[in-house]
Amino acid sequence: MAVQHVVKRLLYLCDTIPSKIRLIPDAEFTTPRAAGKWSKQQILGHLVDSATNNHHRFVRARLEPVPVITYNGDDWVNTQHYQEMDRAQLLLFWEYYNRHLAAIISVIKEDELQKTCNNGDPAPHTLQFLIEDYVRHLEHHLNQLIPSI
Repeated sequence: MAVQHVVKRLLYLCDTIPSKIRLIPDAEFTTPRAAGKWSKQQILGHLVDSATNNHHRFVRARLEPVPVITYNGDDWVNTQHYQEMDRAQLLLFWEYYNRHLAAIISVIKEDELQKTCNNGDPAPHTLQFLIEDYVRHLEHHLNQLIPSI
């Protein structure tokens, strides 16, 4: 997936997903999918956390030699109490954060895509891999919210 394709995909998702999420009934949105699983609202919160951490990766990998940027998704979701947040506010934050990421990605120079960042995997990844993987991860979770996005 080319980086400019990622930008287009992110903007497309920002244009189309919020209206679909607004149609999900409150009970369906806030009820955990199964015991020990996140609700759709918590998944949306997790996607904000993912955007936050990847924002750091997309910037700091260009500025620092192999930054280490990791996080525990469960801990972040639990600590921030996404389940109790206002859905509209959370959704706007997700949308605008991803629009911001698209803008950041769109100005990354070709030679910077080979810089690396440690995201907790055994070996660091290139910025290009992290950008592409971010969208894969995003779409995986969006499919949990809205099947066949």
